[in-house]
Amino acid sequence: MLAALKRLSYQELDYKTERALKNLQEPKIKILYKMWDHAIDAGDHEIPVRMFMPNTKISSEIFVFFHGGGWVSGNIETYTRPCANLANYTGRRVISVDYRLAPEYPFPCAVDDCYIATREIVKYCDLFEITPDDLILIGDSAGGNLAAVVSLKARDTCEFNIKRQVLIYPALYNDYSETSPFASVRENGTDYMLTTKRICDYLDLYLQNAADFHNPYFTPLLAADLSAQPDTLIFTSEFDPLRDEGEEYGRRLRKAGSYVEIHRITDALHGYFTLPARFTHVKQTFKIINSFLGIPYINASRKETIANENQLEQAR
Repeated sequence: MLAALKRLSYQELDYKTERALKNLQEPKIKILYKMWDHAIDAGDHEIPVRMFMPNTKISSEIFVFFHGGGWVSGNIETYTRPCANLANYTGRRVISVDYRLAPEYPFPCAVDDCYIATREIVKYCDLFEITPDDLILIGDSAGGNLAAVVSLKARDTCEFNIKRQVLIYPALYNDYSETSPFASVRENGTDYMLTTKRICDYLDLYLQNAADFHNPYFTPLLAADLSAQPDTLIFTSEFDPLRDEGEEYGRRLRKAGSYVEIHRITDALHGYFTLPARFTHVKQTFKIINSFLGIPYINASRKETIANENQLEQAR
């Protein structure tokens, strides 16, 4: 397995090919999922969003989901299965945001789209029969970056307030060289699919000008002020160059006064969240999310819970 991973890790980044390959993986039998498509007017363009309804709804709360892909690939089509699984295994609705991609639309286009979409959902919360407190930001990898950034920007603008966020192996820093302060960059940066070279290539495509490199909306870990941030759940993967920066962000949020849970998923690689729900790491992630939200884990295949309220209370 290690040999295969090493071989796959040295492929050159061709973002157009990567997009095409991911599009081939999109589910073809969408009738299996309860979905609703919409577009949010952003002035000079529209932001597509897709709502996923759980098979068994146990909470009115809604996840606002930002997909991964290094800000250059991925969309609501390629993330249909992960979002449908998130809805079914948590009993909550999920709204997936299809933000514009770099390099055609570099920073801050993705940030703007995710922020505008979230603000619009907050504005019309009554249509979903919820309050703004019922929204939970969530994203994986580059999407984790965007979830963290939307929370920071919401605090700075005072337009709305986010109570909870879930960051799955988020990209939060800007130095992936040998001088990086994070050991995981050196330990996991070559042989585990997501290499430091690939991360740097993604950042170069996403970056619009050099000044943005130190912008906290580009690099949240450089934010001077992390106060007034949501209750936060952070997942990191053991064999991921982004592991240590995600955990450091959690510690800094905690130091600034936020409630934070940090979970390192043992033996996991970057990107595991997009695997089918039957995989151990994905199941473990759903269990932890449900515990963070204060509900039992849902076994979507059997429609029954495998943890009771007393067990959850003890775990928390």
